[in-house]
Parts: sequence; structure tokens; C-alpha cells
Amino acid sequence: MGEKILYSVDEADELVKAGKAILIDIRDAKDYEAGHIPGAVNVPDVFYYLAETSADGLEALHQQFAELFGAVGLDGSQTAIVYEDALNTRYGGSCRGYWLLEYLGYPSAGILDGGLKAWEASGRPVDAAPVEMPAASFPLKPRPEILVTRDQMLAALGQDDVVLLDNRDQDEWLGESSSPYGKDFVPRKGRLPGAVWLEWYALMDDSDVPAFKSEETIRNIAASRGIKPEDDIIIYCFKGARASNTFVALRQAGFRNLRIYLGSWNEWSKDPELPIEAGPPGAAARPIALSA
Repeated sequence: MGEKILYSVDEADELVKAGKAILIDIRDAKDYEAGHIPGAVNVPDVFYYLAETSADGLEALHQQFAELFGAVGLDGSQTAIVYEDALNTRYGGSCRGYWLLEYLGYPSAGILDGGLKAWEASGRPVDAAPVEMPAASFPLKPRPEILVTRDQMLAALGQDDVVLLDNRDQDEWLGESSSPYGKDFVPRKGRLPGAVWLEWYALMDDSDVPAFKSEETIRNIAASRGIKPEDDIIIYCFKGARASNTFVALRQAGFRNLRIYLGSWNEWSKDPELPIEAGPPGAAARPIALSA
């Protein structure tokens, strides 16, 4: 996994003009068609795909995204730079795109820091013209070391040397809602037993062009939840978008032992045999603060 994740508008523009990068717009097709960064291709499935982490589910994920990314020209020779409206829209969808590319083994992937909002704030133009790239063979080499399956998550419950990090919105953590798409979108509400809560918004600032907080601030916020840079951390949310946002924020701040349970609450809550903690949070081994 490369150390560089966030690309400034200037850096991305220079790479694209030099033919060294492809911009991946993960917004809805209608938004993309209304105006996108010139030359960017559209892959909205990055945001919408609901993953299952069984062997068959992961194989389906591999094949679908190898096909989708290959169709927009990702052959491994150029850096794939993913963007959305801003880093805090679509629940961190651009970060999910970056993480998916990393998981699938793409050689060079990153995120446009500030997204389309930062691009427009720089005075650069947008374009409504459709973009087609020659289809390519996507270099699929999955990296299971950054993904946690349902069975691996079940095995991790109760392990003192693993931090289960829930970064969903507060109403989901408290068991008042099952998802960001509606209170009863999936069958059950609650948390993974023993999870620590750190709402994803807490790691982002509130500037005109949203960005991650400083590395020191992120480490301090994590420390307030009892989380250290050397910890073995598994992040989950509802479907892996917000988890990817927090994955990027923590990696930028020096955390290295990070994995994502990609199936997250969408997969876990649908199996009545899997344990959950419902209602108000109970006692936890690590301190939890209910304010971001």
C-alpha cells in the first residue's frame, strides 16, 4: 500500500495532463452528466455496492469491480484518483473507492483532496461531455490482509488485542436506527459487542472545503477513545463507505494496523444468529464518549 493517499487539485491536474492519472468520479450518473472534471470517468457503483464477505460474495465483488474498473481504462499503468462532491459527502464514497482499489490490488490509487468542491474552488472548469476510455485488463490481485470477513469478525469478538471500531452516526450506534437510509432499512439495530464508538464526522473539519483534521488532532481524538496508533483495529459502519473514510483519516495520522469489515452492519444485522448489543451502550473495556 502506497504512503500517498491524498492528492491536491494541483497534483491531480498535473498528473492527468501528463497522462499519468485517471480521475474516477463516483457520483450518480445524473450528477456526473451535469458537470464533472474534464476527462474524468464515472463509476457510481463504487458507492452503491453492498458487499457480502462469504467466499462467493467476495468473488462476485472481485469480478464486478475488475470489470467496471477495466471498462474505464484502469490497467495499472496510471494512478487512479477517486473523487466525489467533497470528502464528507456520500458517506465518504471517494475513500471507499480508494480502499476498494487498494484491496483489489491496484498498483497506485489515491483520493482528490477536497473533491469536486476543491476543484471548483480553484477556478478550474467542469465539463458535461461524456468520457470514454479504451477498455483495459484490470490487474486483479486481492489483498485480504486489509479486509475482514463476517467469520473473521465473529472470531474477533471478545479479543482484547483487537479494537472493534464503530464509526457510524450516533443514532445507529445507540440502536435508534439501523442505517443511514432509514431506521428500519435492515432487520436489527444495535452494535457489535465490545465495539468502541468514534463517529466518522469527528475526524473532519467544518471548513468550506471539508478536509481531515490534522494528524495530531486525529491521534488525540483516537486516544480519547483509548485507541493507539499501534493497535490492531477493525473498522465497520453500514456498508464500508464511512469505514473507508476513517481508514484514510487514521492512516494519514500514522495508524498502520487497519482493516475494514466490508460487509459491516448491512451483512451482520441480517443474520439473526450473529450477536449484537442492542439498546443503550453497555460497559466497554475502552472509554467511549458520545460527543464528537
